[in-house]
Amino acid sequence: MADVRRLRVSAIVTAVVLIGAGIWFFWMAHPWSYILGAVFLITAATSLWVTVWAPRKVGTVEDLYAKGGLVPAVIAEKRARGVTLLALVDIAKPDADTRHFALVTRSIRTLPGHELVEGELVPSISVLADRNKNTIGDTWQMVSPMPIAWGTTDKTIIARATAEISDEEWALLVANIGLSAKVREADNQQLLVDPHDLPDDL
Repeated sequence: MADVRRLRVSAIVTAVVLIGAGIWFFWMAHPWSYILGAVFLITAATSLWVTVWAPRKVGTVEDLYAKGGLVPAVIAEKRARGVTLLALVDIAKPDADTRHFALVTRSIRTLPGHELVEGELVPSISVLADRNKNTIGDTWQMVSPMPIAWGTTDKTIIARATAEISDEEWALLVANIGLSAKVREADNQQLLVDPHDLPDDL
């Protein structure tokens, strides 16, 4: 949701600048300036359209929690302003022939209901998307863990979600905390897990 808000603010600021530039070109009253003015105004309209499209594309917080799958995540790194989560997520699309598990990182600032210490278990929901609807491939390009603690302050719900994730999955994540920096620097902050290293129930 924060990313969407930032995108909308950026789009509005860009649109205002483009509209100003378009009006200035029209004010110059030259044949070529009319063309440039029209181009700037059309681009501004596109930028404003993004402010409407982005929230509809992402959906509400409730939609994200309802559609996402329960995944394990742990605090892998402590930073000056927040922590880095390391999560285990199946990034395969629904029509893929096999599952593709990957380690995924996400930097966050706040995590209510959890101690900000390395190794803290953080049950999360996976948010999966592509950069555009025409993307092909068996795996999602954009994958991010969304802590359940962001959606509820009820410790009972967080504890129940933690218990529903197998001990083997938690153990795999804790054992790979040292890979967090490598995952953070990888493409799309994803690092595929060797199938032989996965727990039997996955």
